[in-house]
Amino acid sequence: MTPGTLISLLLLLVPGIAAIFYFNSIRLATVVAASVDEVLSVLLFWIMPPRGFFFVDHTTDIFVFMITSIYLLSSIYSLRYISNKNATGLKQDTYYLLINLFAVSMLFSAQVNNYGLMWVGIEATTISSALLIMTEKTEESLEATWRYIIIVSAGVTFAFISIILIYYSFGTLTVSTIINSGITNTLFVRVAVSIALIGFGTKIGVFPVHTWLPDAHSEAPSPVSAMFSGVLLPTALYVLYRIFEIDPIKSLFIWFGTASIVAASLFLGYQARYKRMFAYSTMENMNLALIGIATMNPIGIAGALYLLISHSFSKAGAFYSSGNILRSTGTKDVGSVKGLSRRMPFTSAALLMSSLGVSGTPPFGTFFGEILILYAMVLVNAVPQFIIVVIFLVFAFVGINLNVSRMIFGPPGEYREPGRLMPAVALVASMVPLAIGAFFMVVNYAIL
Repeated sequence: MTPGTLISLLLLLVPGIAAIFYFNSIRLATVVAASVDEVLSVLLFWIMPPRGFFFVDHTTDIFVFMITSIYLLSSIYSLRYISNKNATGLKQDTYYLLINLFAVSMLFSAQVNNYGLMWVGIEATTISSALLIMTEKTEESLEATWRYIIIVSAGVTFAFISIILIYYSFGTLTVSTIINSGITNTLFVRVAVSIALIGFGTKIGVFPVHTWLPDAHSEAPSPVSAMFSGVLLPTALYVLYRIFEIDPIKSLFIWFGTASIVAASLFLGYQARYKRMFAYSTMENMNLALIGIATMNPIGIAGALYLLISHSFSKAGAFYSSGNILRSTGTKDVGSVKGLSRRMPFTSAALLMSSLGVSGTPPFGTFFGEILILYAMVLVNAVPQFIIVVIFLVFAFVGINLNVSRMIFGPPGEYREPGRLMPAVALVASMVPLAIGAFFMVVNYAIL
């Protein structure tokens, strides 16, 4: 076994080992496991496994790093957030067990060298994440869970059909073999790629199969919402990207991404609840990344990766901040929250930076990702889509930051920071996209 293969295997085994401590200290074991996985994801960048059971390149490692990072941050955040659940809610130990299984299923999907097993991994994320949505077992969370299961399961069924067509066309499901064989412009392959857009697009938040997304994000505990937005949707996008590489259908994917951004921006504008607002923001960001990948231009793909990794931390920070606000105010309504800057300075700082990050404000990494994607759209002559996307990105920017500014400023309410740990995690997550933006500027300045 090569060192790279061992690292990829350990990434899957370590969270599983943490699950062994279900009856004894699983909370601490989960944080330790997530920390070890974070180190392993960094090592994987330098020591990659050979093509075999695993298929890992530098693109894969970016997604693996995103998964382990948000897995770690959510595990730490949960130490405080999940500690005071009432008797009717999910048991703490069960919650942490599901968090570990959720992380394993995403890491498996991102690394495995088989389209069929990728599908299995994505389906496995549905099982663990659905149970996490109903952690608090409220009527709303149970309804959101059922909607999530029904809609996503229907979508994954379409994804399974696309996998069958891929096997029919190539006689194998090995990712590296199919991609290296070159583009095969046959009817069955093009149908498979098109169906995959709807199938896996259900998990990504592609319009019109996105309807589970705002409910699940709104009703799930905030650390779980962070994992949904920050890494689950990007993991599904990664799998779709690997299928798209078989036979790129640029126009179809770009138009679907454009329509989804229009829908997300319109829905976002009239949301009265801050977690639902951030959920639609995720839909907007994921589809912009989808467009970047669909350009099949190196600049567009680089922009999608910059956008995704910056978004993962920004959106995690937004949901951690939302969790702090919900704990302190007891409400999810934007209009009921004012004056956070005076009573909750750390949370308000994290919320402000997160909202600026997810809406593509310079110098956050998301801004540079968006610029690269938009430039790539022009290069591939997607000018009509470019114009539409720019207009609705402005709508989304105004909608998010207008609501956040209302929450941060104004007369303060009677609430305070929910301890130190949760605001600290939110603040750390919201600052990472700034570092990514600074890195982008330094690297490009050095090149110029």
